[in-house]
Amino acid sequence: MKKSIKYQNKKIFYRITGNGNRVMFVHGFGEDGNVFNNQVEYLKDKFQLIVPDLPGSGQSELIEDMSMEGMAEVLHSIIHEENIDRCPVIGHSMGGYITLALMDAYPNHVSALGLFHSTTFADTEEKKETRRKGIEQTKQYGAMSFIKTAIPNLFSQETKDERPELVDEQIASLHNFSGEALVSYYEAMIQRPDRTDLLRNTAAPVLFIVGKYDRAVSPEDALKQSHIPEKSYIHLLQHSAHMGMLEEPVICDVAIENFLLDIPTQF
Repeated sequence: MKKSIKYQNKKIFYRITGNGNRVMFVHGFGEDGNVFNNQVEYLKDKFQLIVPDLPGSGQSELIEDMSMEGMAEVLHSIIHEENIDRCPVIGHSMGGYITLALMDAYPNHVSALGLFHSTTFADTEEKKETRRKGIEQTKQYGAMSFIKTAIPNLFSQETKDERPELVDEQIASLHNFSGEALVSYYEAMIQRPDRTDLLRNTAAPVLFIVGKYDRAVSPEDALKQSHIPEKSYIHLLQHSAHMGMLEEPVICDVAIENFLLDIPTQF
């Protein structure tokens, strides 16, 4: 089912698929909700999946406040629109940062947390500088030029060698991204705070899906955090970089399913 809400007079699009306990999936930078199609197809018989397009992505419009906290308010509005008391929220990459901001502001709405190639750590100075270069490239040469440069680096060398069509398909799917949206995302990621204390202070179960060859969110950083929560579920993908939902979809599908089935009392 395709739905939309008006948030501060801007259209926010989301899909609802399946039946059962509700779960929200939040995509990352340079993606839209379709990046989770494999997971939605696999999980729809057991759960109801709510998959928004973040502001500026897919069919959703940019909003005035494109910070992590501002985009978390959009998720909060969807949760209210759907009369959800609390549910698991699984965020990929930047989507994980927004999910953490949602949990920070509205802890009672997030019954379980999924960090899918994501981290609670703030950017290092080196990472901030890399993002600033991305902003300059986008401003100078346009969104598509940056996307063609950046997206291949999100896949493992094995994937690029053996399934180059995955990389090509991902690039092709992003043809309608605006430079303004990409710059807004990068600026928001540069400015986001460290939220590691959330893991220390929550009783919510936390799923970590980590790519062995991830250069965007290092496995070392992800695994450092995995011992902090009261209850952690950890999966290290042996053939993936930053796009495990596409690179190793079956393992990711089962990992998420087992996580959700193990926490029914948390819904």
